Amino acid sequence: MPGVPLAIVVSEAGPRLATALTLAAAAAALGRDVSMLFDGASVAVLAPPGPLLGTALELGVRMTACQTGLADAGIDAARLPSGVATGGMIGFLAALGDAQLLLV
Repeated sequence: MPGVPLAIVVSEAGPRLATALTLAAAAAALGRDVSMLFDGASVAVLAPPGPLLGTALELGVRMTACQTGLADAGIDAARLPSGVATGGMIGFLAALGDAQLLLV
């Protein structure tokens, strides 16, 4: 299954988000193509980023912060770590192709 891309959509901060980041980093370390969309309250963990988020980015996990979530949280996109894109659900889903999708 290493050839199947993995997409993870997270909407809350907390323990489930930490698990999603751990899963993303582990999958990327095993050679899977991994994308994450941070939606809703989860965007708050992006600025400032924690060490787990940094590790996932270093392993090549692609991350997208929902523009609406950023606006709701009052976070300027300029504060996002290098490598984190902004976008929305439609664009994220359109880019997935045949990826395995997980909602966290």
